[in-house]
Amino acid sequence: MISAIKSSTNYKWWVFSAIATGTFLSVADHGSVLVAMPSIERHFGSDLPTVQWIVVGYALSISALILPMGRLGDIIGRKQVYIWGMVIFVVAAALAGASPNLGSLIGAKVFQGMGSAMVQSAGMAMVIATFPGSERGKALGTHLSVVGTGAIAGPAIGGLLISAFGWRSVFYANVPIGIITIVAALIVLPMINQDAQTEGKERQSFDWGGAVLSAMALLGFLLVVGNGDRVGWTSGILFSGVIATILSVAAFIWWELRCPSPMLDMRLFKRKLVAFGVAAGWLSFLGTSAARFMMPFYLQRVLDFSPRDVGLLLIPPALCMVIFGPISGRLSDRFGWRGLTVGGLTLSATAWFILAATLTESSPVLLIVIMLMFQGTGTALFNSPNNSSMLSAVDRSQYGVASALTQLVRNSANVASIAIATTVVVATMGARGVEPSLDAVSPAVAGAFVAGLRWAFFMLGGLLVVGIAIAIIRGERPKPVPAARRQSAAVGSKPD
Repeated sequence: MISAIKSSTNYKWWVFSAIATGTFLSVADHGSVLVAMPSIERHFGSDLPTVQWIVVGYALSISALILPMGRLGDIIGRKQVYIWGMVIFVVAAALAGASPNLGSLIGAKVFQGMGSAMVQSAGMAMVIATFPGSERGKALGTHLSVVGTGAIAGPAIGGLLISAFGWRSVFYANVPIGIITIVAALIVLPMINQDAQTEGKERQSFDWGGAVLSAMALLGFLLVVGNGDRVGWTSGILFSGVIATILSVAAFIWWELRCPSPMLDMRLFKRKLVAFGVAAGWLSFLGTSAARFMMPFYLQRVLDFSPRDVGLLLIPPALCMVIFGPISGRLSDRFGWRGLTVGGLTLSATAWFILAATLTESSPVLLIVIMLMFQGTGTALFNSPNNSSMLSAVDRSQYGVASALTQLVRNSANVASIAIATTVVVATMGARGVEPSLDAVSPAVAGAFVAGLRWAFFMLGGLLVVGIAIAIIRGERPKPVPAARRQSAAVGSKPD
């Protein structure tokens, strides 16, 4: 049977399926844990800011380790990194389910974040290495649909498990599915990883200095933007964090430019498709992520919908990503990237500007859902083509760290977007004489909150307009090299 799979013309889809299972598990787990947090808070008699470190610690671990793990996969082989990442994920899930106290639960989730970083960086790299360059957009688009499906299923699965078996079942449920994923990966993935292993042998040692400095820079950035609203953007402790982050970034760049085998080759950013693709991608998530955080406050505390109803209302926007992600990927393979990336950002920006101009304390919920669907469609149209454009300009041997970079762009922009939008909203509330806190949002202060939300939507739309400009000037796919020139091309020429 294994030999039949290996020789099958659909082998690339066997590989995709094995990796998609791990991707779905990771995304669905995040949604399930969010649903479980109130139950965990009650069980341990804690408070929400402390319990939130279950999610915060997990996210920080992923963000700090995803680049080093992507590079490690490029060196030693992506299969090994993916398999061990799944093993860590499963073990950590079991430890989290058995946690006797909140501290051990947070520690288990931080450990699980290490496994997720390995799975995310190596998984996508193996997918794009398996599909031909002409189908890269298709692979990335279908991968996005898996992420969207996990985002929809996670909260629903979590709610059912908690209702039937308690909050610990959310973590234990990962164990049997994770074991099945590991077995499937062991059977399918070794056959595609020989090229990665060969590449690893040709490369030099792992860049420990770059790994440490990148982790310091990312942790500093995420902690600063994530706590600025709470401790004050002008406070001394935050200023110290900003200085430490800037110094870490400068040290990382200095080190990478001089390291003989850098973790992230900074010279990649001399390539227009990579540099502008990263910038447009970061602005895309910076200009959209905060809305998914803010809208539940509006729907629950202003329009008075129940959490269950809010979850149902947010399904259609997620379905737009599931449906249009593969479509945009296939279209980008055939027609190029610029039209889809510009169109996707324009659709998202239009949705935010409409909400900024029309949102009130009693806006029709249909309008809200339609605008969120526009934004979800815009993200689907933009994301796969943009990532495909960046990866087209990267050597095959760097797929691991390049794939990790695309996901790091998303994670860091998500945190920054929420922090900036929260600051805009609470500052507006404070200027109107209302307690400057999202915890204070209620029908009694709906006017101040909605005013802040409208300003936030204007800001998010403006960020997307900047992203549109970058997507326009970035350029299209590289021109084909004539056959005569291709034979004499330099070794370092760009693939695809």
